[in-house]
Amino acid sequence: MRRFWQRAKDEDPVNAGEVAAAAAAAPTPLPEPDPTAAAFFDVDNTMMRGASIYYFARGLASRKLFTMRDLAMFAWGQASFRLRGAENADHIHSAREAALAFVAGQRVDDLVRLSEEIYDEVMADRIWHGTRSLALEHLEAGQQVWLVTATPVEVARTIARRLGLTGALGTVAETDDGVYTGRLVGNLLHGPAKSEAVRALALREGLDLSRCSAYSDSVNDLPMLTAVGHPHAVNPDSALRDHAKEHGWPVHDFRTGRKVTMVALPAAAGAGALAGGVAAGIALRKHYRA
Repeated sequence: MRRFWQRAKDEDPVNAGEVAAAAAAAPTPLPEPDPTAAAFFDVDNTMMRGASIYYFARGLASRKLFTMRDLAMFAWGQASFRLRGAENADHIHSAREAALAFVAGQRVDDLVRLSEEIYDEVMADRIWHGTRSLALEHLEAGQQVWLVTATPVEVARTIARRLGLTGALGTVAETDDGVYTGRLVGNLLHGPAKSEAVRALALREGLDLSRCSAYSDSVNDLPMLTAVGHPHAVNPDSALRDHAKEHGWPVHDFRTGRKVTMVALPAAAGAGALAGGVAAGIALRKHYRA
């Protein structure tokens, strides 16, 4: 066998690399850019299982920037807020100043670096592959793809970068000389605020919202979903599922078997629940420390 191989090699002067290159299929042409269309994706329980800001806080706790006791209070506050099942102006207002208090005094560049580490450690395995595939379809069609979330914009941008998306719209924290003050600029990016952000971005980017798509799991995101021409429900709550069916919207459910539950914490039922949990956790922390 060895003599046969040597003889065949000596008799065939064709370069194997050239043969492989000649046999390669022609590359698929890149799509033409579609500058007037884009897709907007909610993050928590739409792109990712659970609440991204909780995973971020958990990562900070593991680095001693946020104590495990604080984290437990955070989880208790979020769960109790979820069980109450209501979001109102008072809850949102009180959460507005408290939601990012746990990063007060931290440098922005440090938190950006930490968000990338924490994404790799905690969040990457919680991305819904089905939702990411939907986002990639829009990218392959030459469209922009943006995350739109109540999560801090620095964390949202990290998720967008890791997924290869265009960018992210998120809640903006106030800074002073590169350091977080613990207050927010404006309101949480929640409910109608998401719609306002999408409209503002569309104006800046020259997008035709009637040609754009939006994806969310929550009925709280109806303002964003109804702002575009192609709304989709992803892993929807019961209210959004009913609304989607009534209006003929596509429904994508990537949960298998019984409803997915996270051992650490159930997913937040909207930004109010998320922010309410943070606010409750911080309030309890102040109470116990006093």
